[in-house]
Amino acid sequence: MILDWSVIWDYRWQFLHGAGITVALTVLTMLLAIPGGLLLAFMRMSPYRLVSMPAAAIVEFFRATPLILQIYWTFYVLPVALDIRMSAFTTALVGLTLNISSFNSETFRAGIQSIRQGQWNAAYALGMTKAQVARKIILPQAIMRVLPALASTWVSLFKDTSLVSVIAVADLSYVSLQIRAQTYRILEVLTAMAALYWLMGYPQAKLVDWIYRRFKVHE
Repeated sequence: MILDWSVIWDYRWQFLHGAGITVALTVLTMLLAIPGGLLLAFMRMSPYRLVSMPAAAIVEFFRATPLILQIYWTFYVLPVALDIRMSAFTTALVGLTLNISSFNSETFRAGIQSIRQGQWNAAYALGMTKAQVARKIILPQAIMRVLPALASTWVSLFKDTSLVSVIAVADLSYVSLQIRAQTYRILEVLTAMAALYWLMGYPQAKLVDWIYRRFKVHE
């Protein structure tokens, strides 16, 4: 077998562009999924079933179905059912955001519920409203507690973005598969793709390890 690694250099800008799309999708998705997760968490903890039940339905649906199916559904069914048409990138962003918001909501809910009820009661005794208690006392503590879990979700999201290649979003996976099809250099292209994912993913995994150690909660 004769390997020709020059194909990687020849297509370097396409690889880098694909890697940039992968990073952009990860960052944008998490930026949207954090407030989305918080909103769903507070809705699910609402004492009013009219508010909590829709949130629970959304969370359980997106947690219980495969991400690739959600992306397919958003891309193919949404335009037909609701006449909503979006670009492939926007479709991928919507699908990923809904999925990650659902997981983030459960992370935030667990963090909020881990704060002792006594802190709520003490704040109420000082005359604070429920919104003030949540914003000034509960949320800062809860966010610190769930930071390691959010970091793990980030790393998983970074890898899951490769699924958007099924709807032709030009991320690293899609670009690599296109180059493979054009050059027939399967081993070289797939090895380069794996190396790029590792180079981007390994520092994130080590950062998650540091966050676990730095923000570990000691009761």
